[in-house]
Amino acid sequence: MSFRDLHKPGQPFVLANAWDMGSARVLAGLGAKAIATSSAAYAFTRGLPDGGHVSRDDHLAHAQDLMTAVDVPVSGDFEDGFGPDPETCAETVRLSGEIGLAGICIEDTIGASERVYDFDLAVERVRAASAAARSLSGDFFFVARADGVMTGGYDMEEAIRRVQAFDAAGADGIYVPLPPDLIALKRIVAATSKPVNVLAAGPITKHSYAEFAAAGVARISLGSALARVTHRAMIETAQDVLGGDFTGLQAAMSGGKVDAFLAKGAPS
Repeated sequence: MSFRDLHKPGQPFVLANAWDMGSARVLAGLGAKAIATSSAAYAFTRGLPDGGHVSRDDHLAHAQDLMTAVDVPVSGDFEDGFGPDPETCAETVRLSGEIGLAGICIEDTIGASERVYDFDLAVERVRAASAAARSLSGDFFFVARADGVMTGGYDMEEAIRRVQAFDAAGADGIYVPLPPDLIALKRIVAATSKPVNVLAAGPITKHSYAEFAAAGVARISLGSALARVTHRAMIETAQDVLGGDFTGLQAAMSGGKVDAFLAKGAPS
């Protein structure tokens, strides 16, 4: 099944965000139908905070690593497209298509800040990226993100306005991270004819897959949450170990089991 065909409103698939080749392969071995990069999780592997600290070339190279690790489609989490102007967003799409990514998402926040691009510029950026996606020789699924609700840059009314404009500008999918509740998520789905991604993070994780499906969601991504769960386990266990208590290491999975999942997720 193609990456585009996985996006079925009411029958969402989990887009599993990985941070290195090993995590991508384990997730594929566990049955993930598609893998995505995570800008934050990848930054963590570089010893950097999230947002604007890793270059586009590095993100593309990282995405290529994940693509070589698995057989399933890989999508890129590419921040604000790595520049403010529409042509930069379009070039990011073209470069992503050239290396074989199945799609990417681009947000409407400015670099690493909580500020957002003005409405008109945000729409032009989506229009340019969407046109670039259509010009590629292969199928490419471009998702436009409206991040202002998550960052505090705007309210739900503005998010709906942007969702509708991004839809009209040609985006293949829509993504509003961290709406305040399930009612708001349903408003987002109702506002667009395009497949909607929900981020499984924060308070919205109290809802089930069945509830997301009933809301009409087409895709559930994990962002950096799985990586941060991993970091929590490492940090809390390491704190105990460095304090002289090694019992937490008894919870470690055997090397043989890890190897088995790596082998299961490897390209055939």
